[in-house]
Amino acid sequence: MDKGFENPQLVITVDELMNNLDDKNICIVDTRPTHEYLNGHIPGALHLDLFGLSLINTTQEMFDAFMWMIAYLFQQRGIDPTKTIIWYEDISGTRASRGLWFCEYLGIMKTRLLDGGYKAWLAADGPVSTEGVVPPAVAPFTGEPQKHLHLSADSIHEQLNQDDFIRLDTRTADEHYGRVARAERAGAIPGSIHIEWLNNLDENGAFKPAHELRELYEPVGITPEKQIMCY
Repeated sequence: MDKGFENPQLVITVDELMNNLDDKNICIVDTRPTHEYLNGHIPGALHLDLFGLSLINTTQEMFDAFMWMIAYLFQQRGIDPTKTIIWYEDISGTRASRGLWFCEYLGIMKTRLLDGGYKAWLAADGPVSTEGVVPPAVAPFTGEPQKHLHLSADSIHEQLNQDDFIRLDTRTADEHYGRVARAERAGAIPGSIHIEWLNNLDENGAFKPAHELRELYEPVGITPEKQIMCY
């Protein structure tokens, strides 16, 4: 199904992956918790739960060290930078998206997210394995970091008064409005627009088509000519 995305190469459908499951030039990564992976996963998928990997200090020195650690971890888990890396979780969620973003920042542009995730895979009667995959020996991630894809807290603060700089808060409403604090302080970055990430998905956990996403974002001023900082 063509959803009309500007960059359709960033996602892969269940049907497309199923038809290319034996392709030696793809590397599939399951980002769900360990027990879910062991209960069943896409055959051949490596396992790397990305939920707990985060950084609270985004100064350049700390961020560079963090991304070096990510690149090393990817190599140790057998994620091959010479192949197309496909990320998935239960739905089109934040774990898999984080893996895709890490790859893009590290200069690996052949990376995709499974639209609808494992839930869509099961709904399509895709094959399932319960055998763990031993991480193969792979080349290190040596691409050029795409530094423009990341903004530090200081950089964000400097741009707060710019009209074309949009702060998009993708957290829950309770977090955005300060009813729940999962950071050091409750609340949101001043002037933020709030659209929880789940609003991007349909009832099955797959991405909505492009026209529905435009109807969600354009009325609140989120348009292509502006700089959008998501957090």
